Amino acid sequence: MPTLLLRLVGPMQSWGTTSRFDQRDTGKEPSKSGVIGLIAAAMGIERENWSRLEPLTHLVMGVRHDRPGVPKYDYQTTGQGTEDVATSDGKFQTQSRIILANGNYPSGAHLGEGVQSYRHYLADAAFLVGLECEDRLLLERIYAALKNPVWTLALGRKSYVPSEPIWIENGLLDAPLRKALAQWPWISSTRKWEKPPEQLLVSFESDDGSGVLKMDQPLSSFAERRFGARFVRSEWTAFPQEVADAAA
Repeated sequence: MPTLLLRLVGPMQSWGTTSRFDQRDTGKEPSKSGVIGLIAAAMGIERENWSRLEPLTHLVMGVRHDRPGVPKYDYQTTGQGTEDVATSDGKFQTQSRIILANGNYPSGAHLGEGVQSYRHYLADAAFLVGLECEDRLLLERIYAALKNPVWTLALGRKSYVPSEPIWIENGLLDAPLRKALAQWPWISSTRKWEKPPEQLLVSFESDDGSGVLKMDQPLSSFAERRFGARFVRSEWTAFPQEVADAAA
């Protein structure tokens, strides 16, 4: 069964599945909904178009942690106060103002409740994602779209752009998912100072109900935002023996 490989590398990545309001989480690896959303952007699929998105939800996904990354978060505030600002007609207009980091307010400012937000992300992570499907033509269309995407691609959030191409040369393989992830060269090998690990963590979708439950299986268009459950099982795989620079 053919497998398509994607390279997800960037200074910042965020793959949230339980984010609510002012708390934005991230998982330790790319979510299935996030990867499908990335592919949909490459193919130019609108958020409301379920008929084009639905075939992508049947892809079987695996993730290899070539560089797990470091969990970080941004602390953001908005609407923490108001300030009276003079207008062109000599009158004053109250405008929202973000609280200053040192706690100081300008003259005429009034303290408000505001909103505090914690936005979690993975710093300096690198993942090799595999997508398995019996429909090779579908994988070929995805492969072509990743090389020439319709819309800008991002790693979970619009501002988190990849530092290396997601499209991998010769990344469409006539090999099952496990074999493809186990044999592909380490994508961190371009860093000559980085010591290769003895093993790499790999996550696969479980077909027997074992593993960790994740609510990131799209059940409708992204406009409706309905997600179902899938089970993911993680295991260790030996480091690829033929270590060479990954194809660019």
